[in-house]
Amino acid sequence: MPARCRMLSGFVEDVVIRDISPEGCRIMSFALNIRPGTRVVVRPTGMEGLCGTVRWSGRHECGIEFERPLHPAVAEHMHRCYATFLPPEVPYRAEAPRRLAA
Repeated sequence: MPARCRMLSGFVEDVVIRDISPEGCRIMSFALNIRPGTRVVVRPTGMEGLCGTVRWSGRHECGIEFERPLHPAVAEHMHRCYATFLPPEVPYRAEAPRRLAA
């Protein structure tokens, strides 16, 4: 689901929440550069901000532990609402090799 991530430094970045549970979430952004231990506020579209701490980071993703867990029904509602936000993965199809232009 789309969201914005704000750091204490004031830097704000548009991100995508790839996974969410009552205890935390995983966010993704190609411009994201956050170290573990950084405090952030993640604000999903149409919701108030969720304060948390970065617990791990790597390859344009990071895991955030919320300061106050979400109610399980809220996390479930978010899963249902955004289950189709990203297109399904396209399975690999073997095709004839393509020639690259010289």
